Amino acid sequence: MVVPVQADTSVKQLVGKEKRALGTIPASRLGALLSRPKGAGGLSYSPEFLASMPKASGDEQWRCLAEALYFEARGESIRGQFAVAEVIMNRVDSPLFPNTVCGVINQGTGRKFACQFTYTCDGHAEHINEPGAFARVGKIAKLMLKGAPRSLTKGATYYHTHAVKPSWSRKFQRTASIGVHYFYSRPRLVSQN
Repeated sequence: MVVPVQADTSVKQLVGKEKRALGTIPASRLGALLSRPKGAGGLSYSPEFLASMPKASGDEQWRCLAEALYFEARGESIRGQFAVAEVIMNRVDSPLFPNTVCGVINQGTGRKFACQFTYTCDGHAEHINEPGAFARVGKIAKLMLKGAPRSLTKGATYYHTHAVKPSWSRKFQRTASIGVHYFYSRPRLVSQN
């Protein structure tokens, strides 16, 4: 709310009032008010937010998600990495895909270029050569597996880089463009009653 300032109130008096008002707010609350805004659920897509988190580790599902993020999106922004993780988690929840993270990521593996995630079937051995990048995506994987909000891609279950144009992209609805990726969902079938 904007309060009109009377002509006889000086700027110095206003600054003094503001300082006194801020002095009544506890330091912990003031810090929260002045920090970078966070998304739903307190999630922030900032490097500082991830750096403040403890080192992540987990079970096989965590490892599968962390590796997928590393090989598919480590060059993306943090926001872009969360978006790729959303797609994987959205697939886990979809009846059209396997119901585990590892199942989704390894779907079609074994048939060259018939897989869902290229790094699993491109014939190249995969090595984690950037431990810092893996630590970062490991934290993202942990957050996503613990139920972090999935609001970036609007329910997308597919994505591709801007450098390619798969045939399915013409049939699916684009839901977002984040970093170097486009995100899509299948068109919903409407029942005819």
